Amino acid sequence: MDPERPWPLILTIDPDYPVPGELEIPAKLLRGGGLVCFATETVYGLGANALDPTALVRIFEAKGRPASNPLIVHVADVDAAKRLAIWNDRAEKLAFAFWPGPLTLVLPKTNCVLDLVTAGGPTVALRIPSHPVALALLRQANCPVAAPSANRTNALSPTLASHVLSSLGNRVDCIVDGGPCKVGIESTVVDVSGERIQILRPGHITKSQISQALGETIHFEGQTAKGGAARSPGNMPLHYAPQTPMEVFLAEAPFRAKIAQLKALDKRIGCLPDFEENRVQFGFENPWNWEQLLYQRLHAMDGLGLDFLLVWVPGHGEAWEGILDRLRRGTGKCEN
Repeated sequence: MDPERPWPLILTIDPDYPVPGELEIPAKLLRGGGLVCFATETVYGLGANALDPTALVRIFEAKGRPASNPLIVHVADVDAAKRLAIWNDRAEKLAFAFWPGPLTLVLPKTNCVLDLVTAGGPTVALRIPSHPVALALLRQANCPVAAPSANRTNALSPTLASHVLSSLGNRVDCIVDGGPCKVGIESTVVDVSGERIQILRPGHITKSQISQALGETIHFEGQTAKGGAARSPGNMPLHYAPQTPMEVFLAEAPFRAKIAQLKALDKRIGCLPDFEENRVQFGFENPWNWEQLLYQRLHAMDGLGLDFLLVWVPGHGEAWEGILDRLRRGTGKCEN
């Protein structure tokens, strides 16, 4: 990165029809050890060449990320994934069903995968994103790209290029603005490295969908087995957190009671959902709308200098698991 340049290069690319020539500069930066932030369908990623140890160190420095937290490697096709992992039948089924898309597979790593990527563990997390800009960039860069979310560690994930710029600024070389992220929360992570299949992080793709694709029962575990290396990012107790104190509710009555209590104390609060807004427009009871808008709304409220953020999640069941996981980790608890 040029120390004389106060801000990263920002390129705005048509999210549906990227032109390969437009991505020549960020692709060259990736191949040369640079840091490039780019849109995926989940959240914006902070990308670096996964085979370049110096570039990987820059990811951890830019984010303030502990080395014990592994990285997800993004690739352009299944053949590239097979060069990084020891493939198996379950991976083949899930890749066929959900790639490109918001699913990360954890598999035994091959010798070319650096310990910096896997937090020293024996497995690597891989995915093929479905965002046209991300795919075009990966193809043009022609290297595997390690890409955690493009924000400082533990902060709200970015779903707009403006979130990336606000969080990382000149710590990166380039931001590829591919528009709003259409899924809006991080990928589902599935460990298929052993005999027992485990969901390590819930997301847009649900346990039922994964079970159906595999034809077998799977489990949700989340936290890494005691004493072992982390297999998935996103399992820290405090993660995805706004700067403003946040409380989460699973029922409307305590949510409204808390609003009344704080207003009586003249506290400035932000609410999700906001009862002044059009619920139909927000898609109040639709979990897919919640996923897509969650981080955008939290970012917007977090910048207002409020005293508290209050969130009522109106739905339950596996379609809401990813949303609840992000909110719980953003608060450390979930009020009922």
